[in-house]
Amino acid sequence: MASSAEQMAAGLSLGNLGQATELKRRLWFTLGALIVFRFLSFVPLPGIDPIALQQQFNTTKGGVLDFFNMFSGGALERMSVVALGVMPYITASIVVQLATSLSPHMAALKKEGESGRKKLNQYTRYGTVFLTMVQGYFVAVGLESWGAQSGQSAVVEPGMLFRVACVIALVGGTMFLMWLGEQITSRGIGNGVSLIVMAGIVAQLPTVIVQLFEGGRTGTMGPLVILLIIALVVGLIAFICFMERAQRRVQIHYPKRQTARGTMQQDKSFLPLKINTANVIPPIFASSLLLMPLTVAQFAGQQAAGESTFGDIMLAITTNLQHGSLVYMLLYGFGIVFFCFFYTAVVFNPEETADNLKRYGGFIPGIRPGKHTMDYLDYVLTRITVLGAAYLTFICLVPEFAIAQAGIPFYLGGTSLLIVVNVTIDTVTQIQSHMLAHQYGDLLKKSKLKGGRR
Repeated sequence: MASSAEQMAAGLSLGNLGQATELKRRLWFTLGALIVFRFLSFVPLPGIDPIALQQQFNTTKGGVLDFFNMFSGGALERMSVVALGVMPYITASIVVQLATSLSPHMAALKKEGESGRKKLNQYTRYGTVFLTMVQGYFVAVGLESWGAQSGQSAVVEPGMLFRVACVIALVGGTMFLMWLGEQITSRGIGNGVSLIVMAGIVAQLPTVIVQLFEGGRTGTMGPLVILLIIALVVGLIAFICFMERAQRRVQIHYPKRQTARGTMQQDKSFLPLKINTANVIPPIFASSLLLMPLTVAQFAGQQAAGESTFGDIMLAITTNLQHGSLVYMLLYGFGIVFFCFFYTAVVFNPEETADNLKRYGGFIPGIRPGKHTMDYLDYVLTRITVLGAAYLTFICLVPEFAIAQAGIPFYLGGTSLLIVVNVTIDTVTQIQSHMLAHQYGDLLKKSKLKGGRR
């Protein structure tokens, strides 16, 4: 008869997915929610001329708007009601998390448990509405002047009515996506916000791949260049998968205990510390913080170009912070490193871990329990976070810079691949966890049945 471990391994195959009713329900819910998101990305804002908008958007290819368009799944290019995506929500959550580290009042709320978490979530929602209103207003004002000098305005009837309607529609779309992401997290599989961002990127990949091979057919891109791009993408995916699975295992010993045979045995286990503890959060957070002011500057600069010093400053900002520029890369890299350390400190508390080990009698060989264990864990975590931050910076900056110089769509860049691979790994891991729980439930039922027969 097969052992329980073998039965558990067999239960994790996709062939048994049909038996996990709860998992199937969650998967269908997640798929349905992402389909709703894709449908919404084709619902345009009121008062938009789609033909003129497409002509104007083509003039900004490769700029900051095209980069923002990648995260929104093409919604910005079509100026849909979800054109801003979940970026305002991500930015608001960053501000709230930073506030919990800087403000004693916010830190106290964080320690209050479920009630404090609900209060912080409420602050995040208020911040999302405020940021969306600010960005939405500048988007509306920028759309009115976008192409007005050439006689091809993207807005049919400019004016205050259009601005109000645009802001209301964008706020409604972003808040709906925020709610949809929360529903996916609680009722579906994976992190809802990350899945929405990934769905937007994946939706653009077929078009980019077709354009890549079309460039080879027309001669604008050599066959060798295409092969190098494919090799670079495959290599990046393999490297990301390897680094995301890399761990630093800290050995933990527990006091000797007496077994059933009367012998003394010492338990050993490992505390796994991921090299990239922050996962895909740093590039998403850094992108969000950069894209929000850049989007405002892009549209505000178009509206006031040449009319005031403010307009000239906005245009200077967008010019110097174009995708692939040195200033943009430096700010992006600094943001990735900062959020890598910040988010690692949020999700892993060495003091709490050391206290738990001391409470259950565990200790690290050669390290005294208590404060010495906390200092050791903090030391190890800092060292591996340096390696993780360097890995994320390399993955996000080096391919992006090469792609920006070669004029290749950055949907195939390091940032987009990192998000897609990380979210996919996280989702597959959660699916395996649900299947494992389902298999445990089946084994418990079988053991109860056998016990009842006896």
